[in-house]
Amino acid sequence: MSSSIFRRLYTGEGGVDFVGRRQVWYSITGVVLVICFLGIVIRGFTLGIDFEGGTKMNMPAEGISTEAAAEVFTDATGVTPQKVQVVGAGDSRILEINSERLNEQQIGEAREQLFDTFQPVDATGEPNPDVVGDSTVSESWGSTITNRMLLSLGVFLVLIFGYITVRFERDMAIAAMGGLFVDGVVVAGIYALIGFEVTPATVIGLLTVLAFSLYDTVVVFDKVKENTAGFLNTTRRTYAEQANLAVNQTVMRSIATTVISALPIAALMVVAVWLMGVGTLKDLALVQFIGVIEGTFSSVFLATPILVTLKNRQRKVREHNARVVAEREGRQATLETSTPEGDSAARRTVSTPVAPVNPGHGSSGASWRPGQ
Repeated sequence: MSSSIFRRLYTGEGGVDFVGRRQVWYSITGVVLVICFLGIVIRGFTLGIDFEGGTKMNMPAEGISTEAAAEVFTDATGVTPQKVQVVGAGDSRILEINSERLNEQQIGEAREQLFDTFQPVDATGEPNPDVVGDSTVSESWGSTITNRMLLSLGVFLVLIFGYITVRFERDMAIAAMGGLFVDGVVVAGIYALIGFEVTPATVIGLLTVLAFSLYDTVVVFDKVKENTAGFLNTTRRTYAEQANLAVNQTVMRSIATTVISALPIAALMVVAVWLMGVGTLKDLALVQFIGVIEGTFSSVFLATPILVTLKNRQRKVREHNARVVAEREGRQATLETSTPEGDSAARRTVSTPVAPVNPGHGSSGASWRPGQ
């Protein structure tokens, strides 16, 4: 059974009723969205210093525990760090200390105390105070970054809506925006629930995965447009059935694209997190990995069902669907009457003799009866 479904999916014959089960996908999406919204409202986001301002200090993590580093940092500055973590693996491990914004004196004391206590070494293996680095971002800079992020996201959505409206139609643009909205909320909700740090790299990655999701949706919509061209002039299939066929014809391409995209992203996560300890690469890869999977779900299970829901609200589409159903029921009724008994009766009717024609031979005008 399952092998038959996969075979039909592979050949694009229409093995799965994606559109017909749209209420199921809507229900699943609704539950996920509620959970994500609660996570965003209750837990909130863990913003990096680029957004909320602050000071970040870092140094090689060899032989240093996060608890000891936090204690030394607090003694030197009088400030409790917001987060102390070790990123990377092996000799490239880096200890990062995030805190509220410090002044120059506090930064200098923290660098001095951290070096004197732990004696971190440079690439030559010698203790070097310069390996204790720091970076400070003001709150105003964080506000500027946030505003630019929101502006770029708004411009992106407006341009995409306009393109799909011109290239396809308005209903497809609305459906695509609905899918992108779900993508954004789910990714944001996962970040809020798990506590992943939001950085500028996260925003860049989010825009990237939204573009990926949109690309996959446009591919499906292009096939929907092809299948439904002139659908009002035929009663072979309803709009929903034509759209569902389009999803089945493109679903294997979507899955293949997702796998091909996810594999290098997973490799990037391994390199960034366990080998190199590069925070920017980690943030970029993480949001892309989550977004690629979510984007595939929305393009296959949400975008086209939303489009069909919008179309079914139009009078001409409802009337066309009714004609398709009526003709289908009429054909079914005709087939049901063609039973073996009905065939025999039809044959008896056809074999009944027809009155012979007797042109001009002095016929008495008596009517001819069978058996005479």
